[in-house]
Amino acid sequence: MVGVVTGSTCPVRAEDRSPSTVRSDGSSVKDHLRRARRARASGKWTEAHAAYKAAFEAIDSTSVTERESAEIAGELGLCELKLRKFRDAAEHLAWSLERHKALSPQQQKGFTDGLATAVPFLATLYLSVDPPDAEVFVDGKPIGLPRRTYRLFFEPGKHMVRARAPGREEGSQTLDAQAATEPIMTIQLPRSAVSSRGDGEAGGPAKKAATDAQAARTSAQAPAPSATWPGTVRIGGVVLTTATAAAGAVFLLRAHVVHTNLGEANSVRRDQGWRSDACRQASAPGACADIHAQVKERDLFATLGKVSLAASTVFGIATAASFLTEVAIFGDARPAERLRIVPIATSERAGVILEGAW
Repeated sequence: MVGVVTGSTCPVRAEDRSPSTVRSDGSSVKDHLRRARRARASGKWTEAHAAYKAAFEAIDSTSVTERESAEIAGELGLCELKLRKFRDAAEHLAWSLERHKALSPQQQKGFTDGLATAVPFLATLYLSVDPPDAEVFVDGKPIGLPRRTYRLFFEPGKHMVRARAPGREEGSQTLDAQAATEPIMTIQLPRSAVSSRGDGEAGGPAKKAATDAQAARTSAQAPAPSATWPGTVRIGGVVLTTATAAAGAVFLLRAHVVHTNLGEANSVRRDQGWRSDACRQASAPGACADIHAQVKERDLFATLGKVSLAASTVFGIATAASFLTEVAIFGDARPAERLRIVPIATSERAGVILEGAW
């Protein structure tokens, strides 16, 4: 889930880098980094921020590694945090942590702590847009490449979120952002009504051809009925995995309770003079029958718990394998045609957003 939660969200403006300052040899980035590190070592945060920002905008994917890009974004975010630019800091730190595998454990901890410091001053909006290729604007400014879900940071106050897509009506919502809140917003763009005007003889054939082409594309994109079964497998797999894991935990907990009771009872009987082989003798006390029953109960619950956990593991593996099965059999389906799971984790709660059709 942590892998999914860091790979499926993105900040707003961290991707809007200007390509005009890029140099293919990467020397521009290194020059900016040297200035930034000198300024940071001297405590000149404003100068360090300007240099880190220039380095981030000059990132060239052909000459700067993913590790260097993630480090630059994280250090830029920490500088912005020092200057109390909480929104910019959150965006750049979140952008860096998306590439957490390229960071060292110390960098991950530092950037995570920085993001946790900035978030209480902001509203964190989880935005879902349909269709996923819609262009999204915040306060009149585009926020980057289209996608289905966004994690956006807002300073407290009123903000306007608007989306538009070809062939769709525009949609907009107002956000009253409050610090330390995590609102959820969904914008769905209905299809535009087809105008009946201009359907004369001159425009009729062209419009009919366009309509036929659109119908052909829609037919080609529609998934076959057999392509929906992996989604059903995943949903059933999640339910079975959760149920068997919960049952296994309950069985093992019950076995532990019975085992603890047996241990306490044995201590009392030893204090009363019982010998360890008392229940194996021919003249065994009557209490031995109850002891044997408790031992059988403990062993039964322990076995059921282990079997349930093993079954949970099998169901979990089968659920994960359904993703590979779908790709192998049906090819790489469009994201809009599959179930999408977006994990959410904060200092106060954890959960997932599931969207799709099945």
